Amino acid sequence: MQNKTAFAPMLIIKDGVAAVEFYKKAFGATELHRYANDDGTIHVSELAIEGNIFLIREVNPDRGHFDATLINGTTVLVGLFVDDPHTIQQQALGAGATELQPVRDMAETDYREGSIKDPFGHTWLILKKLS
Repeated sequence: MQNKTAFAPMLIIKDGVAAVEFYKKAFGATELHRYANDDGTIHVSELAIEGNIFLIREVNPDRGHFDATLINGTTVLVGLFVDDPHTIQQQALGAGATELQPVRDMAETDYREGSIKDPFGHTWLILKKLS
C-alpha cells in the first residue's frame, strides 16, 4: 500500500517497445512492469528514473489517447529534475532526442534548464533548482 502522495505521468506512445529502450538509454530508466498485448506490443509499461515512476501506454484514439507525433504537439511538459542537466541532456541527445533548448541558467525561475523532444513527440525539461 502506498503511504504518500505521488505523481506519475503517463505518456501515450505508438511504439512502446522502442520507447522503453529510448528511456533506458536516454535517462537510465528501469522497466519495473510490462503489460504486453498478445502481439508483443506494450499495452502499459511502468518505468522509473532513480525511483521516480512514469508510465507509457499505447495509443487508443477511441479513449482520446493520441500519438504526440501525429498531432505535432503535446499537452504536457515532463520535468525531469537531475543533479547534472548538461550530462543528462547530452545523454538524451545521444539516444536520439532532439534539442529544443540548450541547458542554461534561467534567472527568472532559478533553474538550470534545457529541453528536448523525445522520438515519440514528448517534450522533456531537464532541470536543476539552483538555490
